[in-house]
Amino acid sequence: MRRIASQGAADGLRPVVFSTLVRSDINEIVREVDALFLDLFSSFVGPLEREFGVKSTHTMGRSHTAADTEQYSRRIGAINFSLAHDDGQSHTGLSKADVILVGVSRSGKTPTSLYLAMQHGIRAANYPLIPEDFERAQLPDVLYRFKHKLFGLSITPERLAEVRFERRPNSRYASLENCRYEVAQAESMMRREGIRWLSSTTKSIEEISATILHELQIPRP
Repeated sequence: MRRIASQGAADGLRPVVFSTLVRSDINEIVREVDALFLDLFSSFVGPLEREFGVKSTHTMGRSHTAADTEQYSRRIGAINFSLAHDDGQSHTGLSKADVILVGVSRSGKTPTSLYLAMQHGIRAANYPLIPEDFERAQLPDVLYRFKHKLFGLSITPERLAEVRFERRPNSRYASLENCRYEVAQAESMMRREGIRWLSSTTKSIEEISATILHELQIPRP
């Protein structure tokens, strides 16, 4: 209450307080402060109780109990794994990856990796295929040990040029000619190496993820 009153005095304006306090006795105390007090629970829970004909348990900490579950911990671990292994940042722990996505830069590898981690608890790493790989006509050396975990993402050169232009306008990186070269080389390499792949151009992340889980037969935790 002191902090709210102090801020109101400093601003010269009446504060607006949005309350999600569960305990009614504490709520009533805070309500006494000179402010516009909006109790979000009373605004929504009461009408919902009447609509559904049931009483809310109205228990403190219920929103945090899910955070203690094994599933929650697994998803957080998968997210941390995907962030640590984004864009080929780290080779350490790749043996623990459920899937390793490969493809040219900006073909959708990072958002797909994070979606798999957040929604399914899948440890997804991703590696960019770069011009040096195309010149050698080989995948990055570290990936050959985990070839059975690889899945490729491609994209049409036209869409890739649009996406890259937003990041680096008027650069060779974003030029349609370069995008055509990289996409053609990447798709040729994936076919040559026997890597399953799809084009992300017209597919949602949900569709891409579902295909990856099905193609690699990755069990959902």
